[in-house]
Amino acid sequence: MAIRNFNEDTLTAEVLHRLASTPDRRLKQVMTSMVKHLHAFVREVRPTQAEWFEGIKFLTETGHWCDDKRQEFILMSDTLGVSMLVDFLNYGKVGNATESTVLGPFFVEGAPELEHGSSIVKPGTPGEPCLVRCHVTDLAGRPIAGAIIDVWQAGGDGFYDVQKPDGTNLRARFRSAADGGFWFRCVKPDSYPVPHDGPVGKMLVATGRHPMRPGHLHFMIEAPGYEKLVTHLFVKGDKYLDSDAVFGVKRSLVVDFARNAEGIYELGYEFVLKPAGMTAAPKRRAGAARRKASAKKSSRAKRKTSRPAKRSARKK
Repeated sequence: MAIRNFNEDTLTAEVLHRLASTPDRRLKQVMTSMVKHLHAFVREVRPTQAEWFEGIKFLTETGHWCDDKRQEFILMSDTLGVSMLVDFLNYGKVGNATESTVLGPFFVEGAPELEHGSSIVKPGTPGEPCLVRCHVTDLAGRPIAGAIIDVWQAGGDGFYDVQKPDGTNLRARFRSAADGGFWFRCVKPDSYPVPHDGPVGKMLVATGRHPMRPGHLHFMIEAPGYEKLVTHLFVKGDKYLDSDAVFGVKRSLVVDFARNAEGIYELGYEFVLKPAGMTAAPKRRAGAARRKASAKKSSRAKRKTSRPAKRSARKK
């Protein structure tokens, strides 16, 4: 006989039962896990009807703030650490390959492709001049020619071009030369606040957090046969390195923007790409398998050590 009067103990099982015939295996896995965790969250927090509705209003408002220039849901994911968790699980750390970090909400497709040495800065843009010289190599240090590099940054006033009505600025695309090199002119990155005039900003205020990010340059690098790299280079000495609002700082990505002989800030860096398909996931699964095998071995050892004691007891 079908159950009609569900309670907090039987409802979850019924929802999972109705998901059991989901044709797509991955969708079934995702939906099943989401329901389990969401129901567990509700049981733990025990929200009032009013509190639950406030949560729904927050998500609704977050959606309303999204458009072609601003992605409030990415910002929410970033500030809750979810974006970095997904990054850790998918890209991971492999050998000497450059580490990745969050994409952020201000990447824009179709940046203009420029020649090496070009400035990505419109006249009148706030910020101190900076020269960036980089190379792209593989794990063995061999240059990667023809890699596509997207670069973008905020100005000295803390705003990206999409936050202003003045068109494209402080973003461009380059292709690495035969020696893997590319270079361009920008402004020295400064710390700035993530957009906090919307629902995510209200969440930060309500939880006693600041909205600041340490100064950084964004890079997205793609080349055939290699994993796409999404990363930042952070300014050494920035006071927000240890409290980045989106948890994106990694020690290997903190670099020195030093003044050269001409008094201009200059940065040199080598980006190391890893081969396509080389991720941290296989190692994670292998680690889990080893832990499971170790647990089984430990369990067998415990049973073996307990058996003599039982036989001794029976002899008595």
